[in-house]
Amino acid sequence: MTRSPDAADPASGDRRARGALWVAAGIFLSRISGLVRDRVFAHYFGTSLYADAWRAALRLPNVLQNLLGEGTLSASFIPIYAECLEEGREEDAGRFAGAVLGILFLVVGLLVLLGWVLAPWVVALIFSAWEPEKQAITVELVRILFFMTGLLVLSAWALGVLNSHRKFFVSYVAPVFWNLAMIAAMVVGGLRLGLGERDLVVMLAWGAVVGGALQLAVQLPWVFSSLRGFRLSASRRVEGVDEAIRNFTPVLAARGVINLSGYIDMFLAAWLAGGALALLGYAQTLYMLPISLFGMSVAAAELPELSRDRTRALEAMGGLVDRALSRVSYWVLPTAVGYVLFGDHLVAAIYQTGAFGSEQVVGTYAVLAAYSLGLMASSRSRVLSSAFYALHDTRTPARVAYLRVGVSALLGAALMFPLDLLGMGEVRFGAAGLALGASVAAWMEFALLRKHLGAALGAFPAAGRRGWLRFGSAVVASAVAGGIELALPEMGPIREGAAILGPFALVYLGVSRVLGVGPGAAGDAGADGGEDGRGGVDGEDGAGGVGGPGRE
Repeated sequence: MTRSPDAADPASGDRRARGALWVAAGIFLSRISGLVRDRVFAHYFGTSLYADAWRAALRLPNVLQNLLGEGTLSASFIPIYAECLEEGREEDAGRFAGAVLGILFLVVGLLVLLGWVLAPWVVALIFSAWEPEKQAITVELVRILFFMTGLLVLSAWALGVLNSHRKFFVSYVAPVFWNLAMIAAMVVGGLRLGLGERDLVVMLAWGAVVGGALQLAVQLPWVFSSLRGFRLSASRRVEGVDEAIRNFTPVLAARGVINLSGYIDMFLAAWLAGGALALLGYAQTLYMLPISLFGMSVAAAELPELSRDRTRALEAMGGLVDRALSRVSYWVLPTAVGYVLFGDHLVAAIYQTGAFGSEQVVGTYAVLAAYSLGLMASSRSRVLSSAFYALHDTRTPARVAYLRVGVSALLGAALMFPLDLLGMGEVRFGAAGLALGASVAAWMEFALLRKHLGAALGAFPAAGRRGWLRFGSAVVASAVAGGIELALPEMGPIREGAAILGPFALVYLGVSRVLGVGPGAAGDAGADGGEDGRGGVDGEDGAGGVGGPGRE
């Protein structure tokens, strides 16, 4: 049996675990601050036309971040930069980082200017079903937020440098400052200045720009203390730049298709009852929490290590990928089950205040439950994509993304209009149709990624018995929480949520530990595939859907 590098080198496994922990800690703080931001936003805007306009305005400039930001740079920049560091060529790594940053400056500057000019036409095209007032405020917000998104793309470059140096925490906690700036803008504008909804949402947009600058600024001291031989340029003659551009192109194409699909979703949602985009946004904040905490944290920590190990441990990479998938699954599985069965209590506990009432709770829960059906797929596909990037294969994930986008768009369009006939009060369920289409497409994407990766690496272990025992732990936890839910008297959304979700989490942790399938259980990297730790490559999970949440 082939030994994994973790088995041969315990320090390597410790680095991965520590890296994932630091990423998770940073993401946890940033996502918690994001939940606070969304709670404040829900209080002031609910599902009003300004809530829809804000969600649209965040997504439209996000084309820059999705095309040039964290995921794309991770695929093209980190493998080359990390290999230079591993080979002791720190000066070459610094020059490469400077050339990539210079090229980003030029490209981002041009695209921000282009976005400012084209904003009225793009809004009119995608949101033709909206009334003129709603279109006008959306255009104003989009123009402001293009500046923010340009700053966030540069922040993604800083994240790539820090991840390669195994300095994970600062780059993933930096979005806390982005969220704090927006929270401050809403609190000052709403409480101190008494602004109306229109003026308040504009102030919020400028707060987001300030927050983007802060997110970049807090990373720079660590970045420049890590770089050696750094010189800002835009030269393609610097070693590694041409290869990065070659790797960048297919990922860029895939991201472009994903952005197009997001615009299609927004176009379709504009024909639904008012508030559909707002409901998608509230649900996506919760949906992205486990993906960020567990899928992104493990994938981000693994990519530099897999890139370093690529040439000397290719035959053992399947075991490393399986270990990462197992870590992600342990935490995401109960989260998905909890969202589907008890997500209404979570939504009420977090959002129900001010303009966000019981109707909005039900509508958001419907979208969250639909997204959660694909949660395991979405989070685990982050790990598989990182493995492809470590192999310098950016084309396979891109090709799979094209297919996912098409399936999600077609299913979402077919489901959303019938579901928009259903709802509670003024809130309709059409947005849940888009989320259902995304979930189906996510499972398809995971299955294809796993199949192709298995072909590249050879078969690697499947979840098998371990996966079923973890699912059984979630079932037991659900039964306990369901009994508590039936017995609880009326006690307010926050206390009800704590009384139901707290025992659910504790029972899952306890039962899985008793069954020996906790996240650190022996044999986590392959004991389920048979005596030799090897098994088939099919039958596991997949990745996020069309118009699925970006990194807000």
